[in-house]
Amino acid sequence: MTQSNNFTQMTRAELRKYILDHRDDQTALSIYLDRFRNPNNPVYPAPQSIEDLENYGELHQQYLEQKRAFDQGSTEQLG
Repeated sequence: MTQSNNFTQMTRAELRKYILDHRDDQTALSIYLDRFRNPNNPVYPAPQSIEDLENYGELHQQYLEQKRAFDQGSTEQLG
């Protein structure tokens, strides 16, 4: 049973919990991805060499900062 009419009213955390509890609900997953995916996020390729791995810490820190800023922006828009 899907609750698609309620998905738009759910917070990000509520929708994520619903998806984790109902892993076969493709409609819920699609709505989650459409609502919370940022098309401007950079795509980081998998490391291909030792040099790539040496830069991993810096790239990971950049990702975490971007994610934190995006999550804060999403929270402010919902509130």
